[in-house]
Amino acid sequence: MILEKKQVSESKIRSVKELADMIKNKKTILVASIKNIPASQFQEIVKKLRSKAIVKVPKKNIIFRALDLSENEEVKKLKNQIKNSVAILFSELDCFELASELLKNKSPAKAKTGQEVPEDIIIEEGPTDLVPGPAISELGSLGIQIKIEKGKISIKQPKVIVKKGEKISANAAEVMNKLNLKPFSVGFIPLSAFDVQKGKLYLEIKIDIEGTLEELK
Repeated sequence: MILEKKQVSESKIRSVKELADMIKNKKTILVASIKNIPASQFQEIVKKLRSKAIVKVPKKNIIFRALDLSENEEVKKLKNQIKNSVAILFSELDCFELASELLKNKSPAKAKTGQEVPEDIIIEEGPTDLVPGPAISELGSLGIQIKIEKGKISIKQPKVIVKKGEKISANAAEVMNKLNLKPFSVGFIPLSAFDVQKGKLYLEIKIDIEGTLEELK
């Protein structure tokens, strides 16, 4: 038991030292939300970022100790930004470049029942791969007009099935999944960053509705 505790303690010390070294030596430290990202997509994003950033998801007490070791009062303010479901990224890119990379590496995601939508979700007109059957009544229940072409269902005209601010119904989610429509995107969301070289802390990163970096403050 004593040996086990000693090994755990040594492991923590190594982790703290590794993080503290990167805090001092890397150009940028960025805190990003990883909430609701499936494990497979998380790993895929980390893989894509491999040449541009080191991604860590340390326990709070570990990163807090590492920040304290930096003896930099500005970087210590990142503590207030480190909550549940966040990753810490270390990079030689500047804050703007790294935040932009995160936004470029977002992946399409399926709709889920109960999700609130930031914009109208529209089913566009045109052919589908759906065959006539239960799908006809499912589409009809959402007010989607259809026709049958070459044995497949085709949408006659565009239809808004979920309006901005509304929550997705079970039927709407089912229809979107059948149409392979992925109206959402998942990825790392940049929250705050610290430029080590400039000693500048960015506590708010704004992103516009298109998912484009707007500004670092």
